[in-house]
Amino acid sequence: MNWLSPLTVPWWIAGGWALDLFAGQQSRPHKDLDIGILRRDALVVLAALASWDFFEAKDGVLTRLAVGQEPRADVNSLWCRTAGASEWTFELMLDDSEDGRWVYRRQRLVQRSLNMTVRHSGEGIPYLAPEVQLLYKSRRARPRDQADFEHVAPKLQLDACEWLRQALALSEPGHRWISTLDTRLLG
Repeated sequence: MNWLSPLTVPWWIAGGWALDLFAGQQSRPHKDLDIGILRRDALVVLAALASWDFFEAKDGVLTRLAVGQEPRADVNSLWCRTAGASEWTFELMLDDSEDGRWVYRRQRLVQRSLNMTVRHSGEGIPYLAPEVQLLYKSRRARPRDQADFEHVAPKLQLDACEWLRQALALSEPGHRWISTLDTRLLG
């Protein structure tokens, strides 16, 4: 990940790898690497990685970003590869923020201070807090997302468990994970 060293803005590992960094072990094979940044920092990141190709991912379509072009407001991820390469290297996830707070794009009432949204592994690798990553995964809850929840939820501290429960209640009322979190919080 030396290609991230030129970045002067916050970044973090997201997706399944973030959950594995939290758990301290790889729980399953991963198909890709997700890197999170704040949407407001997108142009800085794109400029720092000027030798890369970036494509907006929206509704199953990839659209190349021109040099210096800011991602559209309704685009939440960019697929990235070194210029001229055919293989994708990582997906850049664009997170919203306001006044030093991370904001959940699907329910803007769900917020958290940025310093609680990103954690660091023992090796100093920044990663998205597991309760925040699970919130993102809750939307579709594919089999791998369910497996991630079952692997990570029992390891969450009670305050993280409560935060996730409240965030789900706001964004996905009736989500099946809420009852599991309730059992953990009451038990």
